[in-house]
Amino acid sequence: MSILGWIIFGLITGFIASKIVNDRGEGCFLNIALGVAGAVVGGAMFSFLGEPVFFHFSLWSMFVAVLGAVIVLYIYHAVTGRKTLR
Repeated sequence: MSILGWIIFGLITGFIASKIVNDRGEGCFLNIALGVAGAVVGGAMFSFLGEPVFFHFSLWSMFVAVLGAVIVLYIYHAVTGRKTLR
């Protein structure tokens, strides 16, 4: 994917993950960073488990990135002291 593709993918996955965790979102730039970091964490996690990870836009890569972004967001909230919905 191109840089613009990663930014759009990160924005979408970060937005979905922030809505799952706390229902209000984190802001545009934090959602992008959260989505890209979530894609990296989710990809590393799934490749460690032996699942193939593809670096292109698909529903599977979206699921992996959202799952990784939720994990990153919970860690972010634990470090900064923010409360989560659940």
